[in-house]
Formats: sequence, C-alpha cells, structure tokens
Amino acid sequence: MSEYQVEDDLAHPTPSIRSSYGDDTIKIMLATDNHIGYLERDPVRGQDSIDAFREILQLAVKHDVDFILLAGDLFHENRPSRDCLYQTMALLREYTMGDRPIQLELLSDPDDGKASGFSFPAVNYEDPNFNVGIPVFSIHGNHDDPQGAGPQGALSALDMLSVSGLINYMGKIDLPLDDSDAQNSGIAVKPVLLRKGNTRLGLYGVGNVKDQRMHFELRSNRVRMFMPKDKDKWFNILLLHQNRVPHGPQQSVPAGMFDDNIDLVVWGHEHDCRIIPEPVAGKPYYITQPGSSVATSLADGEAIEKHVALLKIQGKEFELIPIPLRTVRPFVLDDVILTDAAEDEGLDLTDKVEIAKYLRKKVNELIDRANALWDERNAKAVEDGEPELPRMLPLVRLKVDTTGVHEMSNPVRFGQEFQGRVANPRDVLVFHRAKKSAGRGKVKVDEPELSIDDPELSVAEKLSKVRVQTLVKEYLAAQELQLLGEAGMSDAIESFVEKDDTHAIQNHVHVALKSLMKGVQANSADEVQEDDLDDLVGRVREQHEQEYVEKKQSNSVKATGKGKAADNGSAESEDSMMMDIDAAGSDFESDPPPKKKTATSKSRAAPAKKAPAKGKGKKAAAESDDDEDEDDEIEEPEEAPKAKRTSRAAVLSQTTKKAPAKKSATSAKQSTLMFAPAGRTSRAAATKSQRKTKEVVELDSD
Repeated sequence: MSEYQVEDDLAHPTPSIRSSYGDDTIKIMLATDNHIGYLERDPVRGQDSIDAFREILQLAVKHDVDFILLAGDLFHENRPSRDCLYQTMALLREYTMGDRPIQLELLSDPDDGKASGFSFPAVNYEDPNFNVGIPVFSIHGNHDDPQGAGPQGALSALDMLSVSGLINYMGKIDLPLDDSDAQNSGIAVKPVLLRKGNTRLGLYGVGNVKDQRMHFELRSNRVRMFMPKDKDKWFNILLLHQNRVPHGPQQSVPAGMFDDNIDLVVWGHEHDCRIIPEPVAGKPYYITQPGSSVATSLADGEAIEKHVALLKIQGKEFELIPIPLRTVRPFVLDDVILTDAAEDEGLDLTDKVEIAKYLRKKVNELIDRANALWDERNAKAVEDGEPELPRMLPLVRLKVDTTGVHEMSNPVRFGQEFQGRVANPRDVLVFHRAKKSAGRGKVKVDEPELSIDDPELSVAEKLSKVRVQTLVKEYLAAQELQLLGEAGMSDAIESFVEKDDTHAIQNHVHVALKSLMKGVQANSADEVQEDDLDDLVGRVREQHEQEYVEKKQSNSVKATGKGKAADNGSAESEDSMMMDIDAAGSDFESDPPPKKKTATSKSRAAPAKKAPAKGKGKKAAAESDDDEDEDDEIEEPEEAPKAKRTSRAAVLSQTTKKAPAKKSATSAKQSTLMFAPAGRTSRAAATKSQRKTKEVVELDSD
C-alpha cells in the first residue's frame, strides 16, 4: 500500500459506531436490483431470482432488522407474470408479516402518498388491520417504473404490492398538469421520518427517471428536499436508481451533486457490488452500492461476489456490514487470445479441431474453478453454523479473441458438450476480434463502421459512446432500409434492450408495414408499374418517417411539460440539491406556517406534518415530547417555487382549462438547458385521456 493510500484511509476511515446502544440503534437490510422474474422460463436458472430474494428476507428475519430497504428494480419486467407476482407476494407475506412489535415510530404523515379515495394509510404498519413484523420500503427502478393508463394514471407493479399492504412504495414523482407548471415544479422529495429511541432517520427516495432529466434538475437546483427544521439532528438516507458510470454527456448522475445534509446515498441500478461506504470528494456524505442479487448479464461486474448489507444507525453514526448471498450461482469468466496461444503453446490456428480442443480445456478449468469457489464458500458457512447447500451449476463465460483465425466452430454446438455441467451452455463462448488500427474509410453496408470504431479515440472515450440508441441508429443508417424507418426501428430496439419488451420489434414491424401498404395504395390511383414501385415506396417511407419524428417530438414536449425557460444569460448553478433559501443561511421560515389538514388530494403540495405512531404499544409523540413536536415538522422553503402539484387521482377532478403560465418564484432565474424527455409519455397520455373522458361525461350529463 502506498503512502498516499495510507493517508487517504486515515482521512476517510470506514464509518463505524463507537458505542452501541440497542434501544437507539436502527438496523436495516439493504438490497437493490433483485430482478425477480429474470429468465423465469429457463429450466435451470428460472428460480434464481426468487431464491435470492427469499434468502434476503430470511437474512432480515435472522438479523432482527427494523425494516428492509430496496433501491429499485424489484422486478425484472415492467409487467411481471402472474407466477412472478404470486411468488413475490407469498414470500413477502411469509417473512414480513407477523406479530413482532415494531419499534420504529412514524413521525411523518402516514397519509402522505396513500391511495387517493381510500382510508388506509400509506405506511402498512400504521394500518390497524395488518400485523406487520418487518416493514419493507422501496422505490421503483427503470425495469419496474410506472407505465400504462387507468383510473389512477400510470401504475407500477409496486403499486399493486403497496395497496395490498405488503410493501411501502416511496419515491413516486407526479408529472405537472401542463407546460406552465413544468417550468416551476422540478422534483419534490418528501421524506419518511422515523424514530427509534434517540435516533431519528429520514428516508428520501427518488424513483428512476431519465438520466438527462435528473442531470438537468440537479444542475438547475430544481430538486427540492423537504427536511425538518432541525435537520442536523437527523440521519438522512437518499435512495437513487440512476446511472453512476458515465455513458456520455448527461447520461449519468455525478456523485457530488446531492444535498450536503444527506449522510448516506444508497445507489441502485449498478450491478457490481460495492457495499463498503465510499466518500465523495468535497462532500460530507458516503455512497454505498449493494449491487444486484442475481446476475442478469455475463459481464465482469456481475462476477463480483453478491452481497446484501446490514446497515446500523445510531444518532449520526453508522456502519455497514456486507453479508454474502449463498444461493447465488458462482460465476467465473476469463479471456483467451488465440494468437498468443499459438505463440506460447504452439496452437495451430488453421486446425479447427485443435482450437476446439484447446477451448474445451479452458472451459473445463473454469468449471473446476467455479466448483472450488462454491465448496470454499460452503465450507466457510458450515463453520459459522449454517447448513450445507447442494452444489449449484455455475455460470461460465470464456471470451475468445479470434483475430487471425479464419474459421471457428459453432459456439452453441460447442456449449452443448457442457450440458448438465454449467447453467449457461448456449453462451459459454463469445467470439470477438481486435479492432483494426487503419484509418476510417467508407462505411460498408454489411460491416458498418460505428462511431466507437474510431482508432483515434481512447478506451474511455469509446466506453462513453457505448449507447444502445446511438449504435442502433448508426447501424441502421448504414443498412439503407427500404421499408422501415430508422427512427422507429431504433426506438423499438431500444425498448427491446432496455425494457425487455420482447414484442417491441415485432409490433413495430407489423404496424410500420401495414401503414406503408396503406400509404402506397393511397398514393397510387392506378396500378403501379414495377419500375416506379421503388420510388413510390421510398417517398411514402420518408413521409411516414418524418411524421413519426414530428409526432415523437410533440409527445416528448407534452410528456415532459417543458417549454423554453427565459434566458437571461445566467448559467450559474450549484452542484448540490441546495435550495435557493440555503444561500441565506436557513432552509425554512423562522415562524412555522399554520398547520393544514391533509385529507384532500391537494394537501400533497402542502408541507407534511408530524403524525404520531399508532398501536404497537407506542404513545403519541405529542404526549411523550412536546418540544420535539415542533422539531419534527416539515416545511417548504420560503422561496421555493410554488408549483401546482397534484396526485394522479387529483387529475380526474381538474377542469379541462389550462392554467395560465406562471413566472418562476425563485430569486435567480436559470438559463435554458434542454434535455431528453423524461420517458413518462404514458403518464402524460393518461392525464390527457382522463381530461377527454371528463369532457365526454359532462357533455352526456347535459
């Protein structure tokens, strides 16, 4: 270890609790990216995600945690199957329900975020009709984000678990009603406030949004944190589900852009396990990244041993204890360069049989290494008093550089030889070739040269350009499609890759070809000559492509609700989620505003008030500590934008008239910064459809 590393460790020691007191210590089980339902139809790996989630719940019971905290992507698909929902709900009911007393007192409003039109509270253990032993709090990720339309607007699978009383869904962000509201609203983050003994905990959740929008909101100081007046006495946790690794301009969320009053950031979405708290340069908080509980890709980051974290909090001190997951398959991978093997071991690159024999030897070595790794983990667990588990088939990946080799065997047929020995026989091998260093020439149709192939780019620059949407557009543009448009096909492929929508490409091709046929028929009064058919099809395709792009841009503007902000030449912004009033030295008014009732749907825009815990042998907070009642109030910053915020249900009761544009109430105007759509077009469409429905109902009633 270098001297610099020693000094850095001394400057940033691993956080720990110096003197632990059980009555004041909050214990939390941290997990992210469970991806329940991944490969659920696979005969070997179909139950891997369920088994890992079951083990997480069992560990929560074993360590007697106060609650479980999940940072997104509980489900792998946006519309999980019935079997997936059934098993998840059964596990939650099995391990989180019971008569175990809850020692956490809820200090925030239990009705904040509840289902509109119903009486049961948003936090399940505050419901007298439920016996909750271990509460579960979760935000949504990019795989299980709200989609679709219905009476409540866009819904997520987590909404189903929430109304059934199995989890507590937090971090939902309502879209503004119109463009004028979008100018001032930003993202409002209201906490769940908990207390155990003398330890006060604030949970701030932000469900996944497009990285471009999150980057814009942070840079523009439009992320408003609703914090108690005595926020320095609270331990504040922020849950995120965003890209942490940069993939291009504004394609990630920088780690140093959060509020200085945050103590710990729990980062979801990234699958490599990095539980040990990592300090952020120039910031007082730490970041922990539990990673996924199941391998969803055979990449290097997934090969790191899977863990969950036991988080202990006492006052302003905390410590994180990694706990390995035993039911996760061992995963090993290696690289082979055949030209190097030819030089070192005399491998004949012209003999396909000899190459296959060499690769078979390498795969067998990986299998032996994976089995030894499983046995080592099993033996260690047995020493700790855990039961021995039967050996699981490992995941094995061998990446082969075939540069200089003219003919290779079929990788799928090769993998069948290891059926019954590995869990992924179809993709044991993956072939690739080293990029040529020759200058960029003319793009070939069969072998298009993409932007990442530029030999003048460094490895870091190439990685920053690896975006599915960009690569697909470049590839499709090189193909010169005659029937399908590049933009629509690119969006369909992106949905297939990022949303696991297996029918996206098929549906797009079907709709596009049907529309193309209608367009050709409409533009040809008589029979079309064969020589003129190509020209006619090309004109119709270009027309449809232009209409698709215009429609997409129009929908993007409506979905994000963003118009052009007034540009006064000021481009300054802070790199944290500091509110404008923070510059004056305080987040809140000196005198608290009068308390308002929170029974109506409009109360969500008002500051959340303290609500005493119900049942569980706890007395009301107002009776136990009169002085702390005022400290637990949450107030909106006095200079924060007064945007009209509504819940999804409140959209139904709004009139169809659009509100006039409002000027920003902030003291300093932000310069215009354009960013990509937030990706919630379905939620905006749900709002629009509800308005149309209301108009029809009113006309019928007349």
